[in-house]
Amino acid sequence: MPAARTERTTTVVIGAGMSGLAVASELSRYGVDAIVVDGLYITGSTQPPATGLLPRCDAADVACLQERSEILRHLRNYATSHSLDVRNTTRAVRLDRVDETAVEGSVASVSMQDKPASDSHQWAVHTPNGVLLADHIVVTRCGQSQLRRMLADLGIAIGQNFVAAMRAIGMYLVGVGELATPTPKEVLRQAKVVGQAISAKVHPDSVHAAHVGVFAALPTLA
Repeated sequence: MPAARTERTTTVVIGAGMSGLAVASELSRYGVDAIVVDGLYITGSTQPPATGLLPRCDAADVACLQERSEILRHLRNYATSHSLDVRNTTRAVRLDRVDETAVEGSVASVSMQDKPASDSHQWAVHTPNGVLLADHIVVTRCGQSQLRRMLADLGIAIGQNFVAAMRAIGMYLVGVGELATPTPKEVLRQAKVVGQAISAKVHPDSVHAAHVGVFAALPTLA
């Protein structure tokens, strides 16, 4: 088998909707490079087929839908004008945690026990076109129970403090809930918090990082 094409970036954002574009825009403002893919499609899974297609169970009113559409329009314009790497036709099909010494065509998986907690946690996002290596992953529009099952398949146990445990392994959530979809303003707030958090890790000596400190955890919508 020929070696898969491997690309390296700081952050992979899974989901090219409002949540994904919002966090990608925040990362761009902080000078953090990111690649946005369409969604997470796990082949053979009995779960919902994509983070972007999680069923809505809340009833959004007309004003909320109009606000969401207007924000999405601005985000798309920002992505175009700032040349953000948004791959609307590229889908993630598998996530792996990988050794930082992995080289192109040889991506070696490692378990939690093999890697000290203080080390940077690198991820491999597999797509039909190759592999995207990143230190951070942002997941959007995906139920927490679905994420728990996915992480369990990777051998990663998540305790009660779901958001903190996810961040400890380099994974962040924006617009994620079980039943109710967060409001547009809440999505933008979450995107800002996550953008600041990743920026503080990427640029720890920056003035911005010094002011971030301990940021409020995103609410757990179980």
